[in-house]
Amino acid sequence: MESGPYHSKFSSSGPCDLTTNILTSRDDPRVTRVGRVLRRFSLDELPQLVNVLRGEMSLVGPRPHVPWAYAEGELYSTVVANYWDRYMVRPGITGLAQVRGWRGPTDRRIDIRGRVRIDLLYVRRRTIWLDLKILIQTAGGAFWRNAV
Repeated sequence: MESGPYHSKFSSSGPCDLTTNILTSRDDPRVTRVGRVLRRFSLDELPQLVNVLRGEMSLVGPRPHVPWAYAEGELYSTVVANYWDRYMVRPGITGLAQVRGWRGPTDRRIDIRGRVRIDLLYVRRRTIWLDLKILIQTAGGAFWRNAV
């Protein structure tokens, strides 16, 4: 079976990206009806609270990416020179990039560059007040914006 950044693998239970090279999308066929409802109201993020309680994530910080994710066939770290600087802080359930509209797919170079630019702005300027503002904006937006 072929592999690569845009090749999906299939298992006996249906479409499955065993290499995590296929990013989620708005109409991702791997998402069930229940999953769509959970995503619509951002409830699919709630299990990540376990990671926050373990100290592995923060409520606010750059959204984590799979280390080998691709944008237009190139690794994120190749597309954005200072990509790894976003990991100077713990990843978060929500972040500045999300409340500023940089949600959704990052399979194009322009998308990952924009998201990392905002993530790095957060890393440089983070304060408890900025975190509170992001949490309030996230809670307010979760119910009227479509999540991806």
